[in-house]
Amino acid sequence: MSLSTVRSAFARAAALAFCFFAAAAAAQLRVEVTGVGSNQFPIAVAAFARDGQVPQDVDGIIRANLARSGVFRLIDAGSTPVPETARVDLADWKARGADAVVVGSIARLADGRFDIRFRLYDAVKQQQIDGLSYVSAAADLRLNAHRIADRIYEKITGVRGVFATRIAYVVQLGKNNYELQIADADGANAQTALRSREPIMSPAWAPDGIRIAYVSFEKSKPIVFVHTLTTGERRELAAFRGSNSAPAWAPDGKTLAVALTRDGPTSIYLINADGSGLRRLTNSGAIDTEPFFSPDGKTIYFTSDRGGGPQIYRMDTSGNNVQRVTFNGDYNVTPRVSHDGRLLAYVGRREGRFQVQTLDLATGQETTLTDTALDESPSFAPNGRLLLYATEVGGRGVLASASIDARVRTRLSGPAGDVREPTWGPFIK
Repeated sequence: MSLSTVRSAFARAAALAFCFFAAAAAAQLRVEVTGVGSNQFPIAVAAFARDGQVPQDVDGIIRANLARSGVFRLIDAGSTPVPETARVDLADWKARGADAVVVGSIARLADGRFDIRFRLYDAVKQQQIDGLSYVSAAADLRLNAHRIADRIYEKITGVRGVFATRIAYVVQLGKNNYELQIADADGANAQTALRSREPIMSPAWAPDGIRIAYVSFEKSKPIVFVHTLTTGERRELAAFRGSNSAPAWAPDGKTLAVALTRDGPTSIYLINADGSGLRRLTNSGAIDTEPFFSPDGKTIYFTSDRGGGPQIYRMDTSGNNVQRVTFNGDYNVTPRVSHDGRLLAYVGRREGRFQVQTLDLATGQETTLTDTALDESPSFAPNGRLLLYATEVGGRGVLASASIDARVRTRLSGPAGDVREPTWGPFIK
């Protein structure tokens, strides 16, 4: 692809003049582990004892979460339930290859809720390391299974788990039917936040996990909306002349950066979350787009072709002190910064393949995370250990994730159709 072709494609992307959906998408996503890391932690999750009918497979969800992380290797625990009150023979579990063991019980209460109890044991040190009880409504059983998996993950790795968080993405259901969907981090429990006959693009979570900004073409032009998920309230944030695109929230949730063409070529602006206080940050005469805030809110990373081809730059929030960040390759777009500010993720073209890269901002070390060729829209998990992104497999769009060390990859896909534009939500408070 020539440089002029690259610039043309970049300009079209910046102006939001493309669509990339083809076939019907499934309402739920299927998880497939396509790569695993070395040194996985061996753990057994025994079948939970059940008192009464339980509408969710709680222990199955916990196992699936741990397996999907790539951090754990599941040891076959058999089908015999082991309640949390049982005397657990940890030496026997260790002999079977498990360094940790999870047991539990689920009992239906008189009011229709469920009492979920679990214990986590260290089979090497021969001691209990965690245990808790949740009283859960039937509708929250899946969420509480995720929470238990998060506790197990954190107790063993020292890092907060992300199984109870949510993701957002865009799908197309039939011709000219687009949906913005919100799902659990494993792709299950998908709910539709918005349906439209026109494209929906660039969803971005607010730090509160309640609001989401996105671009909709429902009024025959790209307009940035802010959508409150708990109430369904929607309002226009940026509907200026020309293109309104690429919303990104500041860490305080009070301000957004957007890319607008209201005054000429695509430039980056700040705007208050209520739509007031618009102020222009870039005026380079080039295409400046895809802004993203650093965790401390003092720096904005963005994509620009001001140097001749699309590269990633950064500036302070007054628009000053602009610096180029990426130098490897002639095409690097869609900057995303990890929550600890250590890594920059983006899509870079290397040997004709568009792949998710990370750049260590302290050392300048670049790492290719993916083995696919048409990646887009990277998004860090809130614990910084995984990246969610969209890619193309077999001619259609799917979601995938990769660990930041590039050793673990999973794929989230439905039986048909394209799924695009993923973004990983914050921790649920």
